[in-house]
Amino acid sequence: MADRRQYEVMFIIDSRLDDAAIQQAVDRYVGIVTSRGGEATKVDHWGRRKFAYEIDHLNEGYYVVADLQAEPSAIAELDRVLHLADELVRHKVVRPGKH
Repeated sequence: MADRRQYEVMFIIDSRLDDAAIQQAVDRYVGIVTSRGGEATKVDHWGRRKFAYEIDHLNEGYYVVADLQAEPSAIAELDRVLHLADELVRHKVVRPGKH
């Protein structure tokens, strides 16, 4: 736990999912970090927003931004899971001040 760093994660979930499924996905992603000793300091639900252009035949997505404190290994596992998640349209993990 000595090497915890600050991260910001944005993910866009397929807006065709209902609100319960979206919340379940968010809880699952945040749970990956917390189960490995990390902490979600803030989770902002931006809601459904239109895309500037079509992505994977979709015109809108459900945006979530989470501020996390975790070890790099926990974020690496989160990034791996996010790459494999079928319900995600896009995601991005950054370290504030480092992007």
